[in-house]
Amino acid sequence: MQKSITFKNANISFSDVGKGTPIVLIHGFLENSTMWDKITPQLSKNNRIITVDLLGHGNSESIGYIHSMELFAESIEAVLHHLKINDYFLIGHSLGGYVALALADKNPKKIKGLCLMNSTSNEDSEERKNLRTRANKMVQNSFESLVKMSVANLFHPENLSKYKNEIEDVKVQALKTSVQGYMAANEGMKNRKNRNHILNENTFKKLIIIGKKDPVLDFEASINEAKKTNTDYVIFPDGHMSHIENTAILIDTITNFI
Repeated sequence: MQKSITFKNANISFSDVGKGTPIVLIHGFLENSTMWDKITPQLSKNNRIITVDLLGHGNSESIGYIHSMELFAESIEAVLHHLKINDYFLIGHSLGGYVALALADKNPKKIKGLCLMNSTSNEDSEERKNLRTRANKMVQNSFESLVKMSVANLFHPENLSKYKNEIEDVKVQALKTSVQGYMAANEGMKNRKNRNHILNENTFKKLIIIGKKDPVLDFEASINEAKKTNTDYVIFPDGHMSHIENTAILIDTITNFI
């Protein structure tokens, strides 16, 4: 059941199920807490699972027109403070990984482990920054078509027919993101800083989940990042949406990581 708190005059929606080691699951861009629906039942058997709708996504409201990774992290920190949780594991998908890194940057001693799922500690390339700028110019006039195209581009082309129904569900959830939330998150991602040092300098458990056919993140670059930052990594056979394309192995991987 979704609950909420007020953070800087905005509603932040979250869920809190199970007992045991706290695990914070952070969704990606154009997603919300529902992305974890197939993962949470298994993990919550032995752990306390907290999911949070990021600002401008799902049932959470926006704050202004730039949602920095630091601001996203503050909103999650506010939920954890409300729940009186002092140490926890972080699992972040895509944008959620950037937010997890920002949270770890602020409170490294509270982190028991950090898993970047189809994500990176690198900053945006200039090409990616330009794409985000163009998307924000287009989105006000063609929000629905742009969102649907963005969702389809997250899956490996071979899986578009295989996961047709799941992709339609992802599009439905993505369209719950407000235009303001879309633009504010894009601006935040575009301006985020490199956080290789979080992986390099901290002693908590670290893991990167890499999709071999990820259309968003370069496979070889992800492996090089893991090696450069002395971070453990696992390779999944499919694309960017591991919670859909590789559900069973993802559950096993997170369980083993915890």
